[in-house]
Amino acid sequence: MEVSSIVWTLTIAGIVGLLAFDFFFHVRKAHTPSLKESAIWSSIYVGIALLFGLGVLVLGGSTMGTEYFAGYVTEKALSVDNLFVFLIIMASFRVPRADQQKVLLFGIVFSLIARTAFIFLGAALINSFAWVFYIFGLILLITAGNLLKPDNHDEESEGLVVRLAKKFLPASEHYDGDKLFTMENGKRVLTPMLLVMVAIGGTDILFALDSIPAIFGLTQNVYIVFTATAFSLMGLRQLFFLIDGLLDRLIFLSYGLAAILGFIGVKLILHALHENNLPFVNDGQHVNVVEVSTGVSLTVILGVLVVTVLASIFSPKGKAKNAVSGAKRHATDYLDLNYETDMAERDKIFAKMVREEDQIRKLPEKYKRLIRNETEFLQLLRNAHAEHDKAQVRAAEG
Repeated sequence: MEVSSIVWTLTIAGIVGLLAFDFFFHVRKAHTPSLKESAIWSSIYVGIALLFGLGVLVLGGSTMGTEYFAGYVTEKALSVDNLFVFLIIMASFRVPRADQQKVLLFGIVFSLIARTAFIFLGAALINSFAWVFYIFGLILLITAGNLLKPDNHDEESEGLVVRLAKKFLPASEHYDGDKLFTMENGKRVLTPMLLVMVAIGGTDILFALDSIPAIFGLTQNVYIVFTATAFSLMGLRQLFFLIDGLLDRLIFLSYGLAAILGFIGVKLILHALHENNLPFVNDGQHVNVVEVSTGVSLTVILGVLVVTVLASIFSPKGKAKNAVSGAKRHATDYLDLNYETDMAERDKIFAKMVREEDQIRKLPEKYKRLIRNETEFLQLLRNAHAEHDKAQVRAAEG
């Protein structure tokens, strides 16, 4: 089904309007969003995406509707996986909590621009060269293999983009609000905020290389590819703050995504064989193979995600890993006086750390092995307690 230019214009205007609303009403003034605020707006954005999908289903028919929902669910799952990397990047650069919203919104906008470029490039290649499906399928199979590597989201490891940004873009030691440049010793220098955005932007390009072939494996309708991708990114900022403390709990997410990407990769290769015109494959003739319908794809994707999430939530190892990584992160955040300046929010961070300490003490011995560099870890917690005691004394004297 062809989509008219008027529909395209209205859709793009609506998406730009949502991004502008998000910036001017939520992100422009630096603050740490509450759990309630994040939950409400995450629900609103998911609701908008679902309503849009229902509109596609009613106006475009069951095929377009099913393709949209399959694409949206897949891209949303990949977006959640991307949040792990965003968390590692912001932890690496010690981005103040109140400024993380702007970094995330920049990442979303840049990601949307990068993926849109890849979408139209991919569509042009597909229309001209049927063999591109072989390439897309291979990319997804390789990505699926990489997701199966241990410590795929190791919080102590820095990605290539982060290392390059730190090496080739030297910046000041401290942030100056959300400014990208500041004055230091009479000279205009970069701030870490600019480095974070460069790292996020570069990582977004790498993400696009994986996500766009995935959704083209579900539909070749450019409008559906674009809208499913765009709406999967909407609300990602709020989702980050909503599930920040639960990210480490999703220990099987990478395996689920690997299964989904592997499935779509095989589906793409089967489609490539069906459309084959390469002379060295079956003498350039189409190969009669089974093709997987979009309905089956949607069922497989939803099934894998449900099993993956439930297995992660009820996994004792997931709970243990969440407690250990959470205690370390919250202790580090509490000791960094520039990370969160609001005393009430600092107290909340400390309270989370204390709860996680209690959970760690109750862990079976086999799960305590998840603690890396135990001596340094315990010293970090002691330092946080010492700093909290000092803060209590200062508050009592003041």
